[in-house]
Amino acid sequence: MKEIDARGLACPAPVLMTKDAVEKEHAAPLKVIVDNKAAKENVSLFLESRKFEVSVQEEGGHFHITGKREGDVFPEASAIETTEAGGRKIMLMVATDRIGHGDDELGLKLMKSFITTLKEMGPELWRLIFVNNGVKLTIDDSDVLPELKALEADDQRILVCGTCLNHFNLLERKQVGETTNMLDIVTSMQLADKVINI
Repeated sequence: MKEIDARGLACPAPVLMTKDAVEKEHAAPLKVIVDNKAAKENVSLFLESRKFEVSVQEEGGHFHITGKREGDVFPEASAIETTEAGGRKIMLMVATDRIGHGDDELGLKLMKSFITTLKEMGPELWRLIFVNNGVKLTIDDSDVLPELKALEADDQRILVCGTCLNHFNLLERKQVGETTNMLDIVTSMQLADKVINI
């Protein structure tokens, strides 16, 4: 079994090391050791997207992620890289929990109005990605949580930066979306027809 020691490494290094082992070495089964929950989720999601059966054990504050796959199937694209047929794909990257500068209360109101109105974009809104301070919109006390949950219920793909959640100590409080990593974010940018930054 291939073992990857990714302890002490920040996102996206653990995922990139795992990706190299899977794609270049066709490593299966493999074990990845990480030391934070964001890396644990990101590596697990990556392996699952590559059709691995994933199990996680915590030992001494470290996470041992084991991936096993039957047969010799080596998919070339992860789930995040799959393009949907037809239509324009707009990716919206939200890096703040408020819109504009000057009056924070107004900025929060504008962001709530913006998120509430997003459904008007229809199927062209392909990915909604939250990074930096924007991840605060996805946690338990967020004013826009009902709107985001409604979007997710309508099959809107919502990705939330695991490194950012970890930085703000909010990983356990996330209530909507998939925890993601910079590799998935960059891949989404490549596949999108248009990227809008807020």
